[in-house]
Amino acid sequence: MSTPLRSESDFNLIFAWDQPRRRRLALAGFITASFLGHAFCFYVFQIIYPPAVALLPPPGRVTLIAPGTEEGQVLLRWLEAEDPALASTTQPPADGKSLALPTIQHAPSYLTRQPALKEIPPLPPDPAVPSSQPPGPVGPLAAPPQMATTATSTTVLLSTELETLGALQSPPMKFTATGRESMQAAQFRVAVDGSGMVRHCFIERSSGDAALDEQARKYLTLSHFSSRQPTTEAPKELVWGVADIEWGNDVIVPSAAAERVAP
Repeated sequence: MSTPLRSESDFNLIFAWDQPRRRRLALAGFITASFLGHAFCFYVFQIIYPPAVALLPPPGRVTLIAPGTEEGQVLLRWLEAEDPALASTTQPPADGKSLALPTIQHAPSYLTRQPALKEIPPLPPDPAVPSSQPPGPVGPLAAPPQMATTATSTTVLLSTELETLGALQSPPMKFTATGRESMQAAQFRVAVDGSGMVRHCFIERSSGDAALDEQARKYLTLSHFSSRQPTTEAPKELVWGVADIEWGNDVIVPSAAAERVAP
């Protein structure tokens, strides 16, 4: 069975193949007319703002009410009539008599009648055995006994090598500690020349207080020994020995108040 052939006119009835030229021209015309219409409206209905003008505030005015004028008297009479303090108070009439009460002196009842006092009943007897230590005022407490401390001076102990050089002649002894802690005996290595002068002094064992050790070192440096056999020429060799300083209670210790004040 063969298919009939269709002519070109049959296809034109189903699809419109012509280009829509008229629609494009109409759309362009509407857009142009809308633009011109908006421009005309903006030109016709444009808003013109008035120029800004700064207006100064009006000057202040003060109105004085003088009682000599008629307007002032009317206003004062109105204020007196409308005064709430006068309206809320009761004013007696001008022709009425004043009701002043007489002054009466008050007399309390206890001045006219003396009340009778009752006697205190006696205490019931106590059948118990009286106490050997009845309650009474507490006496002052006895002060705690103070222990008497013996004065112990600081001593210098010399080794055998230094004792053979004679007696130790030293300056006045005065040491000051920086704390209240207990101090240990300090030990120094001392070198003495032939004339008895201390040439070198080195610390070997500290007392626990650096400032106190320095004071002891200066004390030994300023000391000298009296030689048993003085000679005209001092030998060049040095005698080395050990000096121990045992601290006594003559060392000045700062008080607790001074330690609290110190930063």
